Amino acid sequence: MATERDVAGGVPAAGGSAAVVLAAFEVHAERFARITARARRHFERGDWLAGQRDSARRLDLYGECLDEAVVRLTQRLGALVTDAPTWHAIRGAFARAVVGRGDVELAETFYNSCVRRVLKIVGVDPRLEFLGVGETPGRAGFDEPEPAGRVPDDVVETFARDGELEALFRRVLETQHLDAPWDDLAGDARHIAERIVAAVDARRVRAVELARPTFFRGKAAYRVGRLLTDGAPVPLLLAYRNPDGRLIVDAVLTTEDEVSIVFSFARSYFFVGWSRPRELVEYLRAIMPRKPVSELYTAIGWHRHGKAELYRSLLRHLMASEDRFEIAPGQRGMVMCVFTLPGFDVVFKVIRDRFDPPKTVTHAEVRDKYRLVFRHDRAGRLVDAQQFEELEFRRERFTPELLAQLLELAGESVHVQGDTVVIRHLYTERRLRPLDLYLREAAPEAAREAVIDYGQVLRDLAATNIFPGDMLLKNFGVSRHGRLIFYDYDELQPLSECRFRELPHSSDDTDESAGEPWYYVGERDIFPEEFRTFLGLRGELLATFLAHHEALLGVAFWHRMQAQHARGEVPDIYPYKAARRLRRGTRASARGAGPARADGTPPEEPTR
Repeated sequence: MATERDVAGGVPAAGGSAAVVLAAFEVHAERFARITARARRHFERGDWLAGQRDSARRLDLYGECLDEAVVRLTQRLGALVTDAPTWHAIRGAFARAVVGRGDVELAETFYNSCVRRVLKIVGVDPRLEFLGVGETPGRAGFDEPEPAGRVPDDVVETFARDGELEALFRRVLETQHLDAPWDDLAGDARHIAERIVAAVDARRVRAVELARPTFFRGKAAYRVGRLLTDGAPVPLLLAYRNPDGRLIVDAVLTTEDEVSIVFSFARSYFFVGWSRPRELVEYLRAIMPRKPVSELYTAIGWHRHGKAELYRSLLRHLMASEDRFEIAPGQRGMVMCVFTLPGFDVVFKVIRDRFDPPKTVTHAEVRDKYRLVFRHDRAGRLVDAQQFEELEFRRERFTPELLAQLLELAGESVHVQGDTVVIRHLYTERRLRPLDLYLREAAPEAAREAVIDYGQVLRDLAATNIFPGDMLLKNFGVSRHGRLIFYDYDELQPLSECRFRELPHSSDDTDESAGEPWYYVGERDIFPEEFRTFLGLRGELLATFLAHHEALLGVAFWHRMQAQHARGEVPDIYPYKAARRLRRGTRASARGAGPARADGTPPEEPTR
């Protein structure tokens, strides 16, 4: 069979192969947009289970389209499919083909995935990949905060104030074109105005500026933007709900931290349709300047490009600093080697070759747990992890202690080639302060709040059909917002697959004092009464936990949550505090909906 180079002489052949990659990317973009667009209909109809299915389905698209591209390239190029000079020519042709596209950065990332898959590149190869680190004007500084007041063209719509705030927000709500009636449009406009008056000097508000697309996720829709005032712009987020088929404004958020929590790295990705994602990310960056670009791309659903931006920010940090990778603080993991880079807000995890007792999971099972979390509703309580393969760094960037630990405990994944350390597989997660360390350092009131939120993490995970398994404090971390997040997944499992049992009690004293259980314990048996021992809380902190979450130590709570999942109910979990809700007593009862609380308790005390 004649090769493509034989027939076309190289350059035209490169153009044809670049067209194959671009066509596969466009198929992905079209399928992605089609699923994303359905989120509006799911919200309007209150079809929450369909939304969950689409959330998982959309995550599969990238790998499917990438597989299709690689097959077509292999058929087209033959033996040249693994020829680096051929791919160098394809890269040039692809760069010319995507000039001027509104989604050029996403297209380049898709191309990178193709070439890395085919050539099995270790580290990076700037001749073959788009790195985005200074190679395109303006892109090198993209990870810096956007200048205050800069608004990309056409990404926003502005509502000028010409009277009272209530009238202004009534106009805002009237332009929200959703196929469902408002429950009380006038009342909601009034409530929004009241919240704005309580948060800012209302006399200085001149306009409301909102991103044009609506952000859908779970059982809510969001409008995100800013209040334009005589001074600095003020962040603004309006949260809509649709209980009983009638729209309500559920919350009004007016601080960067509150909006940032809604866009948290511990939440599932939004459904938001916009053909020029970089514009949208730039605008969101103006509202949340401390939020990394990588997390914003990921939050709006483009997680593979978010991963690319994360890696590029790591390369920039290494070029601009002398930081060295070092062992992460806290207790050493039995499944993972965990390390950090002091000036970079991420932790790196490599699976150990062998696991310390009593761990019995396998490497494949650990990876399956991470895939489960990736596809699951994280409810703001499970950290999003990015998987990387075939990375390389200079040996001098590792402390001797860390490198020795990696080679001893994870030698199947980490090896040294001359002056280079090659890591075959690792996960990255946003860095959190381990809860056990935090409780030792925190002031008494902050420690009590953390313990209360620790119990709420367990409730919220149960509400999304997740049982964390290993509930030790060291497996939970505290974010910069003071929120508790779970990050150790090797024993995590679906709640519906657990068997919660009362702890048997024997009349025989010798049974009760035996070192091993005298009763049968199945692989999935769980005894909530034993949690008190595992928690590791003592004194006032234990009393605080019991005062708020003693129900977690009995089987009734867990059985109730399992029954809720068996009925197909989708509970409400709010990405803001209860005090921010406008109607705390509202219950969601549309198709697929469950009680307003994640744990079945009264709706006037919603989930944090």
